[in-house]
Amino acid sequence: MRFKLMAGLFAAALMSGTAFAQTPSTLRIGLAEDPDVLDPTLGRTYVGRIVFSSICDKLFDIDDKLNIIPQLALSQEASADGKEVTIKLRPGVKFHDGEAMDAEAVKFSLERHMNFQGSFRKPELSAVDRVEIIDPLTVKLVLKNPFSPLIAQLTDRAGMMVSPKAAKEGGDKFGLKPVCAGPYKFVERVQQDRIVVEKFADYWDKANVFIDRIVYLPITDSTVRLANLKSGQLDLIERALATDIKDIKATRNIKLATALELGYQGLTMNIAKSDAGKAGLGLDPRVREALDLSIDRKALNDVVFNGEFVPGNQWVNPENPWYMKNFPVKGRDVAKAKKLMADAGVKTPLTIDFMVPNNPETRQVAEVIQSMAAEAGFDMKIRITEFATSLQQAEQGNYQAYLISWSGRTDPDGNIYSFAACKQPLNYSGFCEADVDALLSETRALSGMEKRKPVYEKAAAKLLDGRGGILYLYHRKVLIAHTDRLEGFTQRPDGLVRVVGLKYK
Repeated sequence: MRFKLMAGLFAAALMSGTAFAQTPSTLRIGLAEDPDVLDPTLGRTYVGRIVFSSICDKLFDIDDKLNIIPQLALSQEASADGKEVTIKLRPGVKFHDGEAMDAEAVKFSLERHMNFQGSFRKPELSAVDRVEIIDPLTVKLVLKNPFSPLIAQLTDRAGMMVSPKAAKEGGDKFGLKPVCAGPYKFVERVQQDRIVVEKFADYWDKANVFIDRIVYLPITDSTVRLANLKSGQLDLIERALATDIKDIKATRNIKLATALELGYQGLTMNIAKSDAGKAGLGLDPRVREALDLSIDRKALNDVVFNGEFVPGNQWVNPENPWYMKNFPVKGRDVAKAKKLMADAGVKTPLTIDFMVPNNPETRQVAEVIQSMAAEAGFDMKIRITEFATSLQQAEQGNYQAYLISWSGRTDPDGNIYSFAACKQPLNYSGFCEADVDALLSETRALSGMEKRKPVYEKAAAKLLDGRGGILYLYHRKVLIAHTDRLEGFTQRPDGLVRVVGLKYK
């Protein structure tokens, strides 16, 4: 009811001519959740990345073919031994506070990502030993070991540069008023209500920025988001429902942009994060394998998503060249699941605290899993939790199963290392095995798919089918719906909403 009420109040504000009144140069984007902290060092949510794409440029970006392209950097060159990477910077770039985006700022930003208390970028840059300034527009990253995913990491939050002056002044409160070098600068945020940014007059590519202001509005109810788009109260929405695709395509003034996501939708299992894990899915690997076998991924996709998404069982989708065909998606086998539970000596039904973010589509997925798992002896007690709160609960180990997605990265390291290596910040399961750590570290030191993929296959044998801490379930299509008045929008597989080049007819 809250979000329907909010939508109604928003409509009333539009009609009454308040500050939110539509103008030709205001873009209103409906988000499926409220982002967490707007600090690229500390942020971890997908919707946060969508907002960051307007305010925080990165050293590098990707194109629609997943090729790495320059953004704040102009070029990069690795040494013959792979232990040094020299990056040339774009001249004349300014932060929103007028400070220069130069080599000193890049050194500061990267060191902040690497060393700041609570940083989620630390594992992404763990191979970097130090950052050296060569000249005002050149930095050298000296690595502890060759690290093949490095430049791919710099196409996301690890590559976002922040104003040293603002970051020093803001400290751990920098996310309340972020200052970066993107096309838009931060104006205000009201938690659970709106985030407002406006065009930055001194942006390095300002000739391609046509919209004056962007308002991000968190509306968790997908039906309400779509209704607001249809009525003209929103201009773009992310994560439209797969079941609404037909309706969206039939609506005259709306366009749909799609791409198969780089990430995955999965079930994270508390194995050893806390005592709660040890009393549930951490009891025995056979229990986790039984849960895996109880789920029919194809049926899940058909029932909830009208067959529009892609069933999967790995940290990359089956269409990705990094997908390991030696580990195909298995069919459901309830009889084997029951036997595994019996062999593990588990008294059924085994009650599992099943934490699920508050989203209608996610809740439906949880209900289907609950029904399927019940046949194998699991009593999945669904606990609906606000999204940001669910992340905090996962960090604390206050759950036994957690239905959580990952938006994905261009290099597979970004989809697996921080989730499966010991004591990494996104390893909510508590899974930790030295041999898996060694394999995941080995892939980081190798170059080329032909060398790295066989090592990933060795790791997969130890991680898939419930052996690790995540059951991979399916891969979404990124579904972005927008008004047909908006021109220049294209969707890339990373799911971000890029705003440079967007204009109204």
